[in-house]
Amino acid sequence: MWNTISQKISAATGRPFRPDDRGSIGGGCISQSFILSDRDRHFFVKTNRETHLEMFEAEALGLKQMFATQTIRVPEPICWGIAGSSSYIVLEYLDIGRRSTDAAAFEMGQKLAQMHRQGCNDRFGWERHNTIGSTPQMNDRSEHWAEFFATQRLEFQLRLAARKGGQFDGGAKLVDRVPELLAGHAPIPSLVHGDLWGGNAGVTRDGIPVIFDPATYYGDRETDLAMTELFGGFSPAFYQGYNAEWPLDEGYKRRKILYNLYHLLNHFNLFGSSYAGQVESSIRQLLA
Repeated sequence: MWNTISQKISAATGRPFRPDDRGSIGGGCISQSFILSDRDRHFFVKTNRETHLEMFEAEALGLKQMFATQTIRVPEPICWGIAGSSSYIVLEYLDIGRRSTDAAAFEMGQKLAQMHRQGCNDRFGWERHNTIGSTPQMNDRSEHWAEFFATQRLEFQLRLAARKGGQFDGGAKLVDRVPELLAGHAPIPSLVHGDLWGGNAGVTRDGIPVIFDPATYYGDRETDLAMTELFGGFSPAFYQGYNAEWPLDEGYKRRKILYNLYHLLNHFNLFGSSYAGQVESSIRQLLA
């Protein structure tokens, strides 16, 4: 497997790559991660079962689109494919490890807002389905944000939850009420990270803010901001930087509850009933 990956890196970069070190940095929730190095270059490699190739293909496409905005720093995808019985993706190695400062957090907020503004489209959704965590994420295109969020986000997750025994009172009613809850709000389809919690953001040892592991699509920019608040990890300076570049619209605090319900449902589907109470509470708040 590693010979194949090394050959693909050589072909993709136009320089021979003969690694003399491979360091495992453990597995996340989904894939195994490694740093592959020769004397002067390092690459970040994720591997998984052969059946996960589409997940890596979508990650590469999302990172390429985010990278192309030339705004916030993301790892550039190098190559991806099948090696032996495994799928893999090779990314630019970024030495993330420095504790964030207020200056870096402010810059991260600014750069994220710039990505949201520059990476725009005429419709919501994306050119392909992808994953959020290990859950399929549907991205059928729509000109109407409320319709997209109701069907492609909430309704889909509620169906998955029902298969796992999650019968949430008011869920179907809430899906029907999404257009009412979003009435008067007309976001542009912005390129969003899609899974922006604290574990998918960092700062390099050079002080450069970075985001990674996206679940990319074109959506309301507020969905990214909402998720940063769901599990914490982002300082006040981050939000100050974002609002300095592109202030959030009136009514965000109410919409935040709706947008984060998607992630709470996904966590219920991934990790089980410990998230049921938060899902039920959010539905009650939104229907009140």
